[in-house]
Amino acid sequence: MPSNRYSLFSLLRETLRGHTGWQPAWRDATPQAAYDVVIVGGGGHGLATAYYLARRYGIKRVAVVEKGWIGNGNIGRNTTIIRSNYLLPGNVPFYECAMKLWEGLEQDINYNAMVSQRGVLNLFHNDAQRNAYTRRGNAMRLNGVDAELLDAQAVRRKLPFLNFDNARFPIQGGLLQRRGGTVRHDAVAWGYARAADRLGVDIIQNCEVTGIRTQNGRAVGVETTRGYIGAGRVALACAGNSSRVAAMAGLRLPIESHVLQAFVSEGLKPFIDCVATFGAGHFYISQSDKGGLVFGGDIDGYNSYAQRGNMPVIEDVCEGGMALMPRIGRVRLLRHWGGLMDMTMDGSPIIDRTPVDSLYLNAGWCYGGFKATPASGLCFAHLVARDEPHPTATAYRLDRFARGAVIDEKGMGAQPNLH
Repeated sequence: MPSNRYSLFSLLRETLRGHTGWQPAWRDATPQAAYDVVIVGGGGHGLATAYYLARRYGIKRVAVVEKGWIGNGNIGRNTTIIRSNYLLPGNVPFYECAMKLWEGLEQDINYNAMVSQRGVLNLFHNDAQRNAYTRRGNAMRLNGVDAELLDAQAVRRKLPFLNFDNARFPIQGGLLQRRGGTVRHDAVAWGYARAADRLGVDIIQNCEVTGIRTQNGRAVGVETTRGYIGAGRVALACAGNSSRVAAMAGLRLPIESHVLQAFVSEGLKPFIDCVATFGAGHFYISQSDKGGLVFGGDIDGYNSYAQRGNMPVIEDVCEGGMALMPRIGRVRLLRHWGGLMDMTMDGSPIIDRTPVDSLYLNAGWCYGGFKATPASGLCFAHLVARDEPHPTATAYRLDRFARGAVIDEKGMGAQPNLH
């Protein structure tokens, strides 16, 4: 098990030794016969859950099983944005919990996750949007979350290159959360994996779950491509594949899977120093430390389990970018990728027990999965360890759709592709 702690002194030591003494960040574990907890899914949420189970709740006989390699799923296929600028009571405390965990994450896990609180600015283009963002900002401030409503002049001083005088979409102002920003997605996966491994968690890659074994209505283990693994409790954190994995236990989830594409441009000199979103269309953009403009938009309009998208969405995203900042029209697109969004009917997640005893569900994150990573892991670990919801995640019940207690943050209706 790796024992070296990363520090300035360890970096200097390895520099003098020609960097020959670094140990692997985590072990390539072989599955044991049984564990107290088996977490299905080695993405950010699964790894964070394993870490907090071991760190905060003392449960260290934990296995994280991942069908591919660490970083191959949504944790490595997003636009790295973190924020807590939500409106509804079910969401604001949870995402603010995540934001506070982000702020101390690097010290907590002893890993440079490149947390950059550069600010998130949501632009508005008409009176109705201004009123909506004013209400959202007030809700944030009532919950102790920072929020500033900027007028057009303040936005112009911050981002003077935007198309303020667009006849169709004039920029009237924006809602700014200065504590929002970006985090390096790969580093989050690697950092949590390393931290969990140091606490004794087994991270098992290239181990696909092919079945969930139940006895008398209780989950007792998982069938995998590397053999059967017994479990006291089974925790599902499978993102876009949640419906398929839950079906192995006879569950039908209120979730649809859609592809969400993201894009990065060629490297540029420093251009935009915050995250900005286009209020007249679904377009958001930031700049990476390597200089590439990272941006995205809506999900693809059809159900899919594939990690690739289609051309109409690429066109739609580029149109939004051109309407907001025409000067990017000559920038070359370097690459694009797709992640699998597990879209619930109200656009909010699920962290709850399932009707199968000892089977727990973390799913339905829609667009909010990456920014929720630390709080999701903490709340899911609390649920698995104590068999009761964490106080900040009590609204994320699986049965809320049957009870009519949906958390419709966007106010668009109970239909996944609206969120």
